[in-house]
Amino acid sequence: MDPIDEKFSHYDDAGRSIIRSAYGIASAALASETRDNGHPFIEHPVNVALIVADEIGLQAECIAAVFLHEATRSHPDIDISSAGFSAEILTMVDGLNKIATIKPKDTRLEAENYKKLIVQYSKDPRVTVLKIADRLEVMRNLSMFPKQSREKKILETLMLYIPLAHQLGLYNIKSEMENIYFRFAEPEEYRSITNNLKATEKDRIKLTEEFIRPLENKLSVAGIKYKLKIRTKTAYSIWLKMQKQKVPFEKVYDVFAIRFIIDCDDDHKTEQDLCWKVYSFVTEEYEPDTDRLRDWITNPKPNGYESLHITVRNKGNSYLEVQIRTKRMDDIAENGHAAHWSYKGIKHEATMDKWLSSVRYALEHSGSANPDDLPKPPSKEIFVFTPSGELRILPAGASVLDFAFNIHSNLGVSCTGARVNGKAVSIREKLRTGDVVDIMRGKNQRPSQDWLGYVISSKARAKIRQALNEDESKRASSGKELLDRRLKNWKLSFPDEEMAELMKKLHYSSVSSFLAAIGDETIDVNVVKNYISERDLRQAESVEAAKAVEAEIDSERHQNKTSGPATDDILVINSSDLKGLDYKMAKCCHPVFGDDVFGFVTRTDGIKIHRMSCPNAARLMEMYPYRIQRVKWADIPGAGTFQSTLRIVTACESSVINQILDIVNQFKASVRSFTVTENERHSTYDVTMRLSVPSNMELEKVISQTKLLKNVMKVSRQ
Repeated sequence: MDPIDEKFSHYDDAGRSIIRSAYGIASAALASETRDNGHPFIEHPVNVALIVADEIGLQAECIAAVFLHEATRSHPDIDISSAGFSAEILTMVDGLNKIATIKPKDTRLEAENYKKLIVQYSKDPRVTVLKIADRLEVMRNLSMFPKQSREKKILETLMLYIPLAHQLGLYNIKSEMENIYFRFAEPEEYRSITNNLKATEKDRIKLTEEFIRPLENKLSVAGIKYKLKIRTKTAYSIWLKMQKQKVPFEKVYDVFAIRFIIDCDDDHKTEQDLCWKVYSFVTEEYEPDTDRLRDWITNPKPNGYESLHITVRNKGNSYLEVQIRTKRMDDIAENGHAAHWSYKGIKHEATMDKWLSSVRYALEHSGSANPDDLPKPPSKEIFVFTPSGELRILPAGASVLDFAFNIHSNLGVSCTGARVNGKAVSIREKLRTGDVVDIMRGKNQRPSQDWLGYVISSKARAKIRQALNEDESKRASSGKELLDRRLKNWKLSFPDEEMAELMKKLHYSSVSSFLAAIGDETIDVNVVKNYISERDLRQAESVEAAKAVEAEIDSERHQNKTSGPATDDILVINSSDLKGLDYKMAKCCHPVFGDDVFGFVTRTDGIKIHRMSCPNAARLMEMYPYRIQRVKWADIPGAGTFQSTLRIVTACESSVINQILDIVNQFKASVRSFTVTENERHSTYDVTMRLSVPSNMELEKVISQTKLLKNVMKVSRQ
């Protein structure tokens, strides 16, 4: 009889055909290979396939993937892509082959990361299940392996595959792997507990019959529909509890437990009432240990777990743990967000939990779930290896440079490139899960500003900025020393305020960057000398101009000794005729309709209208009282508009700019120009905004509302 028909008879003809094709490829590829016990190696994939088919119940495609994985893992040159297998089978084979390349360097320290990597390689969620089945077969035949290999496999199983099996709800497989681990890792303790279980087996059977009988009668009379789940703890679980509680086997009270699952409507009050009613039946019949009562129905656990737990003692002084819950509560506890593996404290992440739930769904709906419709594994991380096999986790999209800084800061700042899977690449190369990265470094390599565009990890960004700042500080120190020495030789002074003016002219935002530019000769130090020379020339010209102005003023004063103001008449102005020849608005203070103003009679430009608060007002009134003209606005504003400039100082918060513009748009004002300068020293924005407004009333509305903004520190008219 065909071995495929014999072993996989429950699949249809199409399914067995797929399995037969895959088995043929594996059988040919593995014909000359044997296991550690001398048996043909094909025995391993056959056993794994039987676990997948009979104990888990997955589709024929999964069986085919098991055989093809073993064939191509040993012989990667075998081309299965043209053999007519579906894309889903090829995807599963690819995932299994990638998982097979994982060689944990230190499983105990990196267990969580290696579990994530297994999941990351499982683009089809069934891949993880197939790998667990593979590991179960290995554990069942663990005695054939050499001691060193055996110890490594049992540690990997404990740290990686048992937790994954638990998370996927493969409880029978999990328990079996735990017991095998326990048998090899702690043989003496294993024998002691299993012997105790065997010795007390008849007692437990008898206890079960005696315990259930009176309860069945009471529940039947009360009309409560229920089913029982009865279980005996595994040897490994008993041992863990003995270690944790520091008690002997006899003191582990929940070796034997019975669970009542009540079938009722999903009404919260009904559920609570029935659970407590069953509880009352149990405690009427058996003596409860109230110290061990756990009421997670009235007060569910934070993860949503609901159940009543009580330990009772019968007349024979035997202890038994009883759990009482409804079908809804049991479904949530086993399959929902409060699944058994969750409330037992196994570490997990929300995104992975959601994906692992899809595996559970695939198992429960075997044959009906379309793999393309199932969620894909988390992809926000990539898993990369060092040449020595150390696993590193980086954000998706990370580059060689990110990897170098993840290893060590000194390696990052000296990185010149890398060999990824043996191929030389640049520091900008993006990495993918499974890459083996060997960083290349240069003695004279230093970070540049461009590097910030090559990385995405916060650690790399911070270290690059730190290195850039350190380099700038060294260059700035050299530049300051050079500048001080030259200034001394030139016998010139260069005050801070003049340095600030030159920095602004040359577009440098900080003293450090300015001095660094001098230090690395981006700026010739003679530029400073020329600026100082031009300053001295400007000052000399200013003194001469001032003398000429004073002479003119003295002449005018002499000519107008007895003169009073230009006129005692009041000039009435309105906002409709601002461009007339009689008067103009002064540009030094930009008066707006409604402001308190005065006129100043100029020699060539007629009358200039100034605000009383103009910075030049006091000087003009003191030096030229005979040119001052009394002015008032017309009672009714015209249709004209006025230009006014506001200076606003804000905190460095980008949202405040839009908030300011939103305020302007609320009133009768429009923006004519808007500039923002960042003051790095004070961590502020200096905003200069020119507005067009019909009157000072609208302008004051803008000013008052702007002052109320959270991040605005100062508002003033210019």
